[in-house]
Amino acid sequence: MFATYLIGLREGLEATLVVSILVAFLVKSQRRDRLPQVWAGVGLAVALSVLFGWLIEYTSTSLLARSEDRELFEAITSVAAVVFVTWMIFWMRRAARSIAGDLRGKLTEALAVGSLAVAGMAFLAVIREGLETALIFYSAAQGAAGDTGPLLALIGGIATAVVLGVLLYASALRINLTKFFTWTGALLILVAAGILKYGVHDFQEAAVLPGLNNLAFDITSVLDPSTWYAALLAGMFNVTPAPTVLETVAWVGYAVPVLLLFLRPTRRRPAPVVAPVGSVREAAPTTGASDTATTPTTVTERGADTGAEAEAASTPQRA
Repeated sequence: MFATYLIGLREGLEATLVVSILVAFLVKSQRRDRLPQVWAGVGLAVALSVLFGWLIEYTSTSLLARSEDRELFEAITSVAAVVFVTWMIFWMRRAARSIAGDLRGKLTEALAVGSLAVAGMAFLAVIREGLETALIFYSAAQGAAGDTGPLLALIGGIATAVVLGVLLYASALRINLTKFFTWTGALLILVAAGILKYGVHDFQEAAVLPGLNNLAFDITSVLDPSTWYAALLAGMFNVTPAPTVLETVAWVGYAVPVLLLFLRPTRRRPAPVVAPVGSVREAAPTTGASDTATTPTTVTERGADTGAEAEAASTPQRA
């Protein structure tokens, strides 16, 4: 259940911060009359995300009669979920510093067009997170068929994200979003490795991949599946005591390189020296200006991993 709670928390907070940016921009621009259109777009995105999740579950349980077809469908959705998780984590890391400005620019254009454009812009800003959440949740909850625990955990994670987003918007809470998104991103990579392992197992169940009975190891005597810690590892990261060779290769082959790439520190290019060598007195003011210009970036890095999160937390306070 922790895996689905983490999914709801991470995806929910991203969506909440995006909505916070839109709301803060409208409030600051004295366009509160457009807030109902924003909430309408957000509500429609949430409704379609829930419908998408229901369609996935309905397809698996009702439309596919043969067990082999269901296993193949679950395997494909697992691989798709892993692709979405990986793309989402690295996209946020690469492009998030400009996402706040991009959202404000698109919203400005939408305001010039009309109400439907504002609602559509809010819808498009949230629907991606919703569809990702539905797909990833379905794949992560495969091992808990018939149990409502994962769904309740997902709802709890989303509710926690909404509360955090509201507190950040009201400037009643300050958290280091850099560390938050780094830690949750690393944990989500491990969750995605478990989802990929699920997918490989389903491919083997559907007879698409061989080696269903070819175990890599069996440590059942050490990691008893009936114990609480074994259930916790299986539920969080799909670590089981008797995996197949292909499952083990998939888990390790994904988790290790992706974690290394994600946790690799980003290199920063030093500011170019404009003043000629020897012109110390002339160079001093330039250096001071450069330091001043880079101060907002440093503050943003301490307070948030992205420009979006920083704007969501700070823009209402400036308004």
